[in-house]
Amino acid sequence: MTATIARPELPEVSTPWQGSGLFTQIWVLTGRSLRPVLRDPKTLVFSLMQPLLMLVLFSQVFRVIAEGPMFPKGVAYIDYLLPAIMVTTATMVGVQAGVGLTSDMKNGVLARFRSMPVSPVAVLIARSVADLTRGLIELVVMLIAAALLFGFAPAGGLLGVIGALLLALAVGWSLGWLFLAAAAWLRESTTAQMVGMMALFPLQFASSAFVPIQSLPGWLQVVAEVNPISYAINAARDLALNNPVGSGVTSALVVSAGIAVVGAVLAERGFRRP
Repeated sequence: MTATIARPELPEVSTPWQGSGLFTQIWVLTGRSLRPVLRDPKTLVFSLMQPLLMLVLFSQVFRVIAEGPMFPKGVAYIDYLLPAIMVTTATMVGVQAGVGLTSDMKNGVLARFRSMPVSPVAVLIARSVADLTRGLIELVVMLIAAALLFGFAPAGGLLGVIGALLLALAVGWSLGWLFLAAAAWLRESTTAQMVGMMALFPLQFASSAFVPIQSLPGWLQVVAEVNPISYAINAARDLALNNPVGSGVTSALVVSAGIAVVGAVLAERGFRRP
């Protein structure tokens, strides 16, 4: 007679939790970045002040430019100006994305994320999407204010304005990746903000934003012609004013895509540094 030896049951080995998926992480982290704005609307109100002040001041100070020989005939200056303000406002939101990232680095939030199964790519994308959402809110409020207070009514109608709005957001989102890259490498909010504003100033004013390029001094015309912001402003203006678009929109989107790819790669590498 043989005895049967019972084998002890081995405990099941549980696989370690790998964390949630990339899209879930982006969704949750985007909500986290937007929550302070929803809880404290004053943040959004103050961020709206600069573009609204630019709209009020430039629409009045530079209004006489519309009487010049180089200005497009039959176009109100507010209709000429606002597409440029939309693009420059979207780029300012990109600077805020970089500053927000450095703030998270400074207060230890990202250090906690590094100890969890959270993708660095999700953190960067969520930050960019959150500020893209803020930019959308700011631009919509500004468009409503311009229509009610200054009679903004371009020839392109609602569809043209929506096209200009989407293009401005695309350009601002792409430049935001460069500012995220600067923040990821600098890791200091004050320095990142200074770098962003130093880059933003010539991008805005050495362009076709406020006056026709032909009215600028010769050397500044050369700078404005190669300025990527000029491509975006001209394309947004063509959409809003119902001008022949040609390859302007395509060029602006291609340049924006290239900037976004370069910025995303640099931001991801800088963010992964210990």
